[in-house]
Amino acid sequence: MKGKKLAARILFIAAFASILWLLQLLVQPKYMGKVVEGNLIPEYYQETTGHELLILGDCEVYENISPVILWEEFGISSYIRGSAQQLIPQSYYMLKDTLRREKPKVVLLSVSAMQESGQTNEAYNRMTMEGLAWSMDKLKVIQETKMEDEYLIEYLFPLLRYHSRWKELTQEDIKYLFHREKVSHNGYYMRADVRPLADFPEPRRKADYRFPQAAQEYLEKIRLLCETEGIQLILMKAPSLYPVWYDQWEEQIQAFAGENNLTYWNCIPAIDQIGLDFQTDTYDGGLHMNVYGAEKLTRYLGKKIREVSTLNDLRQDKVLSAVWKEKAEFYDQMKAAQEAEIREYGFLRQFSNP
Repeated sequence: MKGKKLAARILFIAAFASILWLLQLLVQPKYMGKVVEGNLIPEYYQETTGHELLILGDCEVYENISPVILWEEFGISSYIRGSAQQLIPQSYYMLKDTLRREKPKVVLLSVSAMQESGQTNEAYNRMTMEGLAWSMDKLKVIQETKMEDEYLIEYLFPLLRYHSRWKELTQEDIKYLFHREKVSHNGYYMRADVRPLADFPEPRRKADYRFPQAAQEYLEKIRLLCETEGIQLILMKAPSLYPVWYDQWEEQIQAFAGENNLTYWNCIPAIDQIGLDFQTDTYDGGLHMNVYGAEKLTRYLGKKIREVSTLNDLRQDKVLSAVWKEKAEFYDQMKAAQEAEIREYGFLRQFSNP
């Protein structure tokens, strides 16, 4: 009799836990509509082959660099582990997470987030950290970069955070309950629409141009981790026109790179050399590149990476070539589909206002 009661209790607990798990899956954002960035981080874990180049940072990498072009024109196998407003501490833990699975030869790090003292939007934290695989490092990065009104337990059990979202559920929440469609190209977020350069506000003077202490500390941690692992670290500032990149910030990055014998590329002065035209190569008025601008920047970076690194041209590797052939086909299909949609409607419907 006692055995039957125990079995019944175990079944009840299992059923209750399963219901909670399903509810949690249901109410969590699926990131399959206008905002797809929440799927960038977890897509990495679907990879079946390694990458010699790891790219870390915020939107200045995942919207501006095309791994498919790096492969097709330079034979470089790469992945962008970027996310919306990824902080430097988050880049550090993203590197540690990657090193548990593979060891790249080169890390290319965007320095644009050096100006950030902390996160300003919970949604950005969620899109960066919820998709990370569970580990002690995930717990650490949540603890160290969560906002004041965020709680670790709500990352451990997202149902506590999203329980009220049931009022906003749509058919997509059912459709993507157990799977997601692929949205990126090795971490690259593609946009083929065009919105020419806009007028930006005049830059404001700052009382203090020093980088926040946490950003400085974690940049040094990234450097030391790369040094310990025998990985070449390259620093980069993308050719974005806004927000402004102050001369005082540039001086600090140049000094850090010089003191530590690191390669650093500021792509802003190289805009003409890259061949960027902000009337045609941006989809949001000059903040980020569209696919045409990203391909130009990627070709520029690919040549420079070849000059300073010992990365192999892997295009003769039959296994990798087969994998990247499929990636390139997906890339070309999405590009062609977006271009066709723009020709027909004048815009990308997925990202338009209803």
